[in-house]
Amino acid sequence: MYIFIILIVIVLWAVYLYNKFISWRIRAEEAWADIEVQLKRRYDLIPNLVSTVKGYATHESTAFEKVTQARAAAMGAKTMGEHSKSEAILGQAVTGLFGIAEAYPDLKANTNFLELQRELSDTENKIQAARRFYNTNVRDLNTAIEQFPGNIIANFFKFVKKEFFDLADDDVAQKNVEVKF
Repeated sequence: MYIFIILIVIVLWAVYLYNKFISWRIRAEEAWADIEVQLKRRYDLIPNLVSTVKGYATHESTAFEKVTQARAAAMGAKTMGEHSKSEAILGQAVTGLFGIAEAYPDLKANTNFLELQRELSDTENKIQAARRFYNTNVRDLNTAIEQFPGNIIANFFKFVKKEFFDLADDDVAQKNVEVKF
């Protein structure tokens, strides 16, 4: 009789933990979807920004090419590491465009440019918030996968740790943006 009760308790505990793992995984996936929505918004704003700046600074073609290449690389990123690195490079390229704008007072006063700058700034803030939310959910999932006794259920049902979405670790992401006039 006691063995039967112990087995029931163990099964209920395993079902509870399994459902918690499913919940943590779904929350992390949902948080990643939130990041993707904001990244898509940013990708859609960048061509407008390039066009606006291009109208004033036509001789800055290398900066426009860098932004275009960085945007394409970011949109094509598959792994979390690729996303981290490409997003850091894209951020630097866009910052370079804003640096170019400093040399053109008419551009800085252009309402389209100001609105794009505001929208991109707002989008960057939303990406940052979404990234924090995602990383919190990934932390919870990864912690549960590592801790005993949850690691038994996680290993049995093959739950895997997710990668954090951080800025790239390499020199490219940490380097200051160089603006030339």
